[in-house]
Amino acid sequence: MTNAAPLPEPTELRAAALRCLVETDPAAKAAGVAALAAAHAAGALAIDTAAVLVPAAGIPGRPARPELVPPRLVGRRSMATVEGRAMLVHALAHIEFNAINLALDAVWRFAHMPAPYYTDWLRVAAEEAYHFGLLAAHLEALGWRYGDFPGHDSLWEMVAKTSGDVLARMALVPRTMEARGLDAIPPLRAKLAQAGDRAAAGILDILLRDEVGHVEIGNRWYLYLCDGRGLEPVATYDALTVQYQAPVMKGPFNIEARRRAGFTEAELARYAGAAMPA
Repeated sequence: MTNAAPLPEPTELRAAALRCLVETDPAAKAAGVAALAAAHAAGALAIDTAAVLVPAAGIPGRPARPELVPPRLVGRRSMATVEGRAMLVHALAHIEFNAINLALDAVWRFAHMPAPYYTDWLRVAAEEAYHFGLLAAHLEALGWRYGDFPGHDSLWEMVAKTSGDVLARMALVPRTMEARGLDAIPPLRAKLAQAGDRAAAGILDILLRDEVGHVEIGNRWYLYLCDGRGLEPVATYDALTVQYQAPVMKGPFNIEARRRAGFTEAELARYAGAAMPA
């Protein structure tokens, strides 16, 4: 019996994104996303906004490790030791790996959106792949590899919950789950810098810069969808958080980063009492 011929490379953006999503090897997934972004930039990929796609394998594609455990079992991270800093870098790499997957899922899953929606989420996927590469390389410099510590699946769990409605996805993944990173990154960066890991602190500067843009994309498409459905954004968001049992947001909040990410002043006013110190 001869081996089956390899599948041809997709020439349509959403199908290509789905192919990257089912890839299980993290390095291959990140490289595939970079190649996908380059192919799109070169004009080599069409966008079929109406295509109904079916995954050929389980999603998301992920390696056998890290072991996935409840968040409370991930472990404490002491900045006083190299291993503790490695655990933190690993946790961040795991978030970025899942963020690659969530961006790819946003591209392939939701049909009938405007073409810029798909290119926006391709950009997010490419930047998350870049972030993962930076963190994975730094983790190896510390003496560990991605998969050496456990991780949790909270981010992807919300992606799965919102798979039936692009409005819920935009509300509860980029502008809720990812927006938490805008609040969390500055204190983590300060801890790493204080511990003397300036390379990791520099990577977090890149993450914060880019995550502002990712949350802005989520905000922009959320407002677009609310407008198209005749919905009031703040009340709709509150209703969706209850319907999908989204995490309760806790401060301190990075108000300035959230403002740059497109949150309205009405939303920011609700966080003012728990603003991050300037």
